[in-house]
Amino acid sequence: MPVGLRVRLGCATPDEFAEKFAVNLARGGFFVRTHELQPVGTCVHFELLLSGGERIVAGKAVVAWNRAAQPDRQIASGMGLRFTELDAPSRALVERLTALKERRGLAPGLLEAAPSAERTGGKAGAPAPPRLARSEIPPNEEPLPAAEKAPPAPAQADLSLPHSVQKLSSGPLALDLGLVREPLTGSRPSRAIIGIDLGTTNSCAAVVKDGKPYVIPSREGHNTVPSIVALNAARRRLVVGHLARAQLLSNPKDTVYGAKRLLGRPFASKQVQQIRAAFAYEVVEGEDGLAAVELGEQRLTLEEVSALILKEVKEVAQNHLGEEVNRAVITVPAYYNERQREAVRRAGALAGLTVERIVNEPTAAALAYAYGRRLRQRILVYDLGGGTFDASILELEDNVYEVVSTGGDTFLGGVDFDNRIVARLLELYERQVGQPFDGDRVALSRLVDAAERTKCALSERQEFRIQLPFLAMKDGKPLTLDATLTRQEVVRLVKPLVDRTIEVCREVLAAKGLDPSALDEVILVGGQSRMPLVHEQVRAFFGKSPSRAVHPDEAVALGAALLAHSLGSAEGLVLIDVLPIAIGVALPDGRVRPVFEKNTPLPSRKQYTLATTQDGQTEFELAVVQGESAMAADCEYLGTVRLDGLPSGPRGMVRIAVGFDLGPECLLTVTAREMRTHRVVSASFAPRPRPAHAIREGARPEGSALVTTIRPLPAAARQKRPASRPSGMLGFFRQFFGRDEVR
Repeated sequence: MPVGLRVRLGCATPDEFAEKFAVNLARGGFFVRTHELQPVGTCVHFELLLSGGERIVAGKAVVAWNRAAQPDRQIASGMGLRFTELDAPSRALVERLTALKERRGLAPGLLEAAPSAERTGGKAGAPAPPRLARSEIPPNEEPLPAAEKAPPAPAQADLSLPHSVQKLSSGPLALDLGLVREPLTGSRPSRAIIGIDLGTTNSCAAVVKDGKPYVIPSREGHNTVPSIVALNAARRRLVVGHLARAQLLSNPKDTVYGAKRLLGRPFASKQVQQIRAAFAYEVVEGEDGLAAVELGEQRLTLEEVSALILKEVKEVAQNHLGEEVNRAVITVPAYYNERQREAVRRAGALAGLTVERIVNEPTAAALAYAYGRRLRQRILVYDLGGGTFDASILELEDNVYEVVSTGGDTFLGGVDFDNRIVARLLELYERQVGQPFDGDRVALSRLVDAAERTKCALSERQEFRIQLPFLAMKDGKPLTLDATLTRQEVVRLVKPLVDRTIEVCREVLAAKGLDPSALDEVILVGGQSRMPLVHEQVRAFFGKSPSRAVHPDEAVALGAALLAHSLGSAEGLVLIDVLPIAIGVALPDGRVRPVFEKNTPLPSRKQYTLATTQDGQTEFELAVVQGESAMAADCEYLGTVRLDGLPSGPRGMVRIAVGFDLGPECLLTVTAREMRTHRVVSASFAPRPRPAHAIREGARPEGSALVTTIRPLPAAARQKRPASRPSGMLGFFRQFFGRDEVR
């Protein structure tokens, strides 16, 4: 049964209420001091009354946090509630007060209601208790934590600055994202260059000051910003970061998290189809064939979602530094493919950032570990984050950081650990109530939240009790999950995932003929690497305890900041990275012929000389793919390079030099030069498929007949292509890979 709650405030008039609580009310919830704590997720019907008994705000809320969930916090016993539904007068009042305060430039806070709140024992509108004390609590005393396990907030952030909140129009929800749709032109590059760790669970920004890097605190004072974007439909607002995380339990359908896993991936891909059911929000196909999400009635690309997170991080940095910031170094998983890296760069541009460099997360962590120490070591960075895993071997030589081998899994991280625990909780639920789980999205979101809390708690204790009331209904009665999990039980559940990370490490070592004893240090980064089981398995495999020299959550951002700082100085920092995933050309029989092997040092270039194989041949095309499989169907399709309009002539008379250039960020450029006229055209691969027209057509001097076009087509479209090739195509492929490479 929902809990009824009625609170009488120490305000006699609406004006007095507005004066005391308008700033706090904008957060969409309130804190109640009470010893009668309700479990997280409990539905509450509430009324806030003036001192004379007049109702001022009423509606429904959910318990998002309580004192029992964070016993280490030095605050009074109580619980925090988040609005899920307001009646029309209350909603109008909240909107009016919020708009008033935003015009004055004040920060939205959180209403702390009263110690006088008492249960009414049932439905909204139940009779008030006979004695109802007046509130004596200062209205701005204690803000509600953004999440149940939020760390204590060091008072570093300037909370007087407004949060990243976009106002929505009336009528059907149409989001004004506030993103930059055109390339930045005419703007002056900012003095500061920040480093950004765009994470699956949390994002982090850092900057270098007086030669030392440090993490920029969020608006709430935390060192990270949740990588979450949410639509607060009741108040018609789009929120990012901590405000978005606060509604994860109460409104999971309109709360996008874990978007990094889907970024730059085709909707029809096997990976997206396997994981889309794990999200409470809708994963749909975008107009370009890539995965997208729905918020309210609008479809957002994953680039736009990532851009909103980057925009929030950028604004946090600007507020902290007191100056404009439009330049950044952004990190990505080492095992990201070409399409995903370009998607991150595009997201940065949408957020109003010039992305000076894309750098791999393990490489950035190595920078944070070794910068300024003049080390000569061979290290392995074990990066187990919220959604991805990477392992990279680096050789450090003073200020030279050379990656020699890398590997990873972009679908292996803390989310997968949580899912294993959720599966166990569902088994226990079915055993207790005698029927399979049939709860709604909110109930499932509460299970996921409980799984994460259980995982974190069991890193410090041997057992943890989970109590989740009102998960579903049976015969008109609420169903509750009450279970206790032990550390050993969770270890059995997630050990196969840790074993997968060790197998990746073994492959990375084997790629260079190394064994674990050849390493000087093993560096653990990423939030999931804190798990005791991870430490035990790493110690057992490598024969040494992992280093604790870097902060697992902050090392990547700090390394990115150090690299950003070096771009504007003469420090001579040298990064030598490698290609994480092989790139090749699809052959007519469906096989792949590699052009660049995995672990090829960057930058790199290969060039081939081609000649026509048929009289009058005027075109040819190359389908470029990325992956480790020998079959093109199992690889990531990057695009098709098409050359047409070649000069007509006898077989072998028209010769073309085709160059494949890999930059330091693993971004591929293809250049074609017709050798008789020496005219050159080039094209870089776009991050996503485009409409039928060419993505980019190279500049062609007057009179030139050579055109290079890249046409990335969706997988479905490629499957519909006729099996036949242009005249002479098979002979072209034989020629392409039969000739010696021109260097």
